[in-house]
Amino acid sequence: MRFRLSHVAAATAVLAGTFGMCLEAQAHGIWFAQRARQIALIYGIGSDDLDMVQRLPLLGPVTGYDADWKPVPIRVEADGAIPVVKSEAPYAAAAAIMDYGIWTKRKSDGEFVKKPRDEVPDVQFSERTFKYTVFLAKPLKQKVPLLPGHRLQIVPEGTDIPQELGQPVTFKVYLDGKPAAGAQILTDFVNDPDMPPLMTGPDGTVSFRLRNQGLNVIAATIIGKTDQPTKYDYIEYRATLSFILPHAEE
Repeated sequence: MRFRLSHVAAATAVLAGTFGMCLEAQAHGIWFAQRARQIALIYGIGSDDLDMVQRLPLLGPVTGYDADWKPVPIRVEADGAIPVVKSEAPYAAAAAIMDYGIWTKRKSDGEFVKKPRDEVPDVQFSERTFKYTVFLAKPLKQKVPLLPGHRLQIVPEGTDIPQELGQPVTFKVYLDGKPAAGAQILTDFVNDPDMPPLMTGPDGTVSFRLRNQGLNVIAATIIGKTDQPTKYDYIEYRATLSFILPHAEE
C-alpha cells in the first residue's frame, strides 16, 4: 500500500512539538467523479486511482439528496473495478464517510501496518484517519447544509458556485459544526496534489479562483489530538468537495 507525505502545516507543527517528532499523515482521500457516464467513488490522490472496491467494507454511510437537500436513497456498489452510485431516483448531491482506521509506521522498515501503537514493537508514530466527501451533481438552489456524521466538511459560501474556471470562490470549512481555522486546503486535489496548501482564516473561510472547467476536487485536512494515546498519536480528518463545471457545447 502506497503512502505519501501530506502537507501538514500549523496544526501539525503544534502536535509535532508535543510528540517531539515530525508527523507524516496519509494524503489519500475519497471523492466522487464521473467514470463511463456513471458516478464513481474514488480512493486515491492526484492521478492515483487506487482500489476502492477492496475498501468498500470501510465505507460508512452513503447519502443522497435532492435539490432541496431532502434525502434521496442511494447506494454504492462495485461495478467491475470501480464502485458506482446506484439510485432509482434523481439526486442533486451525494455524500460518503470512510473510517480508515488506525495505522502505525514502523521505525525499522518505514512500513505502515494496520495496528495500534501498543501492538507494534518499534513505533515511529500511529494515526487514526477519517475521510469524508460531498459531491454536487447539479447547480445549487440552496446553501449546502452541514451533513450528519461529517465531522469535517467543506461548504460553499452562498448558494451558487461560479460556472467558469478562473472565477473567485469562497468556501468555509467546519469541524464538528464549528468554523475551522487553520485547515489545510488543496484547491486541485486531483491535478495538483503537491501544491503548497492554503489555510483557512479565523472564520474558517478560504478564497481562491476555480482551477478547472471540468472536475474540481477541493480537499481540506485537519490534524487533531488523540483521544486514545496508547492507540494512536493523532487523528487526521480529510474532507473533499467535488463538482463539475460544464464545458462549451460541441
